[in-house]
Amino acid sequence: MTTSALGDRLAGSGQGAADGGPSPGSARPLLVAGTLAACSVTGVGLAVLTILVLVGWIAAPHPGLGLVGVLRTAAVLWLVGHHVGVQVSDAGRIGMLPLGLVLLPGALLWRAGRWLVRGVVVASPVQALTAALAVAVPYSLLAGGLAAASRTALAAPSIPQAFVAGFVVAAVAVGFGASRALAPWSQLGALLSPRTRSVLAGAAASLAMLGAAGALLTAMALASHVREFGAVNGLLAPGIVGAGLLFLAELAYLPNAVLWAIAYMLGPGFAVGTGTIVAPTGSALGQLPAFPLLAALPQNTHGSGSTWLAVLVLACPYLAGALGGLLVARIAPTPVLEAAPIRGFCCGALTGAVLGVLAAFAGGPLGDGRLAAVGPSAWQVAVVAALEVGIAAAVTAGAANWRYVTAHAASETSYPPTGPGPRSGWHGRRSGIVSRRPDQDSRNVIFVDRWAGDQADNPPPRSRGPSVLP
Repeated sequence: MTTSALGDRLAGSGQGAADGGPSPGSARPLLVAGTLAACSVTGVGLAVLTILVLVGWIAAPHPGLGLVGVLRTAAVLWLVGHHVGVQVSDAGRIGMLPLGLVLLPGALLWRAGRWLVRGVVVASPVQALTAALAVAVPYSLLAGGLAAASRTALAAPSIPQAFVAGFVVAAVAVGFGASRALAPWSQLGALLSPRTRSVLAGAAASLAMLGAAGALLTAMALASHVREFGAVNGLLAPGIVGAGLLFLAELAYLPNAVLWAIAYMLGPGFAVGTGTIVAPTGSALGQLPAFPLLAALPQNTHGSGSTWLAVLVLACPYLAGALGGLLVARIAPTPVLEAAPIRGFCCGALTGAVLGVLAAFAGGPLGDGRLAAVGPSAWQVAVVAALEVGIAAAVTAGAANWRYVTAHAASETSYPPTGPGPRSGWHGRRSGIVSRRPDQDSRNVIFVDRWAGDQADNPPPRSRGPSVLP
């Protein structure tokens, strides 16, 4: 499907009555619609968090916190959901924030992108990008205004970080939501070249496998430390309402724990304070904060668990790379044998870059003291993941592509010429050959000899030799 065909189909579907879209004359201007979407998303998100903060305030009232303080606390939590750091008095900068809280504004912005496609005439991926910018700009201004309005002597969110984080989160979420509303992912992927699509699909498969393995490892660690988990909960004694809010906080930090588990599988591990390390080779931990999820950390100095489990954990990145390399070779096979390993390594490099960015957001400081360094090292995770996943993907892609090319080498079809002349011999081979290579979907290479017919009608005279003598 070509870009123009997809655009025509999307334009027709976006203006049709079946989807409930308005006619072009009744559509709002894109900038007005984007501003309304940004204000709606911000209002709904603040309302949800205000209710949660209000429940906690009623359950455990604080004399110095009134309704104005509740609203400011909800605004700070809303900014924390966009991964905006907060400077806390007598503690320092808090930058190790829950990634799960990003799901709330992300889901609302995703829905806003889909609403823009149905409420405004958006009929192409370029217009979807414009719609994302129309929401991201006012949304970043709202985030900066909230950061300025919620600053107090106790907690002060970063205003520049609020502008940047609000813009990035809104642009990404609205862009994906608007693109998905235009057409299914398969049709959007058809706009890319097969080579680019193969690298993206391989990286997505590797990331999905690593994410599933990290979630499974996190669940196993929590299951094996149930007593310690319950002991920390009993030590906090949060009560019924506090237990519910604590459970929501633990759910919000679960994506951080999964990324920590991925860093553990890759080898670099992560830190829970300066001078600490949690890695497959062993752990060196000090005094930990009273948070239930931290009770699942291994305490053994020279590694923990059985040998087969440790081998399986360390083999997961290579298995993820093999899966990505297999998809790279299957989506875009090529007769150039060295091209598939290169694209396989590019798949691993892209996987490492994504994991490095996620690792940077999964950690951060918890003050200016011993917990100033918490989480995995972003550059170490990126480099190690690129090497492990990339090498495994390159080897697998090369082997799978070589097997494909070898198996389909006999399928190259040769067609005889249709014009007059011999159907075999040198002239027949030169007069018309149609060959199809594995990397060509429907393109044929035709070699034509313009003088083949003349040579066939007037064959060259046979040389007189001893056999023609009388």
